[in-house]
Amino acid sequence: MVTNNKENDQPSPKILEIATLGGGCFWCLDPIFDELTGVEVVEVGYAGGAVADPSYEDVCSGTTGHAEVVQISFDPGQLSFDAILDVFFGVHDPTTLNRQGADVGSQYRSAIFYHTEEQRQAAEDMIRQIDSNGAWDAPIVTEVTPFSKFYLAEAYHQDYFRNNPSQGYCQAVINPKVTKFRKHYADRLKSG
Repeated sequence: MVTNNKENDQPSPKILEIATLGGGCFWCLDPIFDELTGVEVVEVGYAGGAVADPSYEDVCSGTTGHAEVVQISFDPGQLSFDAILDVFFGVHDPTTLNRQGADVGSQYRSAIFYHTEEQRQAAEDMIRQIDSNGAWDAPIVTEVTPFSKFYLAEAYHQDYFRNNPSQGYCQAVINPKVTKFRKHYADRLKSG
């Protein structure tokens, strides 16, 4: 959807913002953020490491420094960065260092790679708020780091849950998370 530019009646492009988040296996975050109203594109990939253009196998080795991440292009007129963070902190455990469930290693760390100072401030404010209200039994260990580079994961990782719904990991791990997300955030889901 585009808005009209009144001066010349030409459609002007929608201004999108980017959020880059790591919360364990990127297969779990992809379908969740893809269903949020205001999200235009979700891509899975790698960020936060020192090796250029890493492969999935490189990242899984734990030696590249990358985290598995989702990069979300969203319309801030429909969805705020704070709302994205609210979902992010609601769908993964931000108190476990370098792990989510059975997925263990620095590539599964909880991380926010901020693109602007406003995103950094919003992330730090939300972490303080969540810690102070005792939502978790342990302190949040989510890394808040400046974004530097995003490497798109291999094609078979994109939309993995949608393309492989009967795969074992999808049924045992991803489907319960997506089902819980849909119930808890029903008012924020895209229609249709």
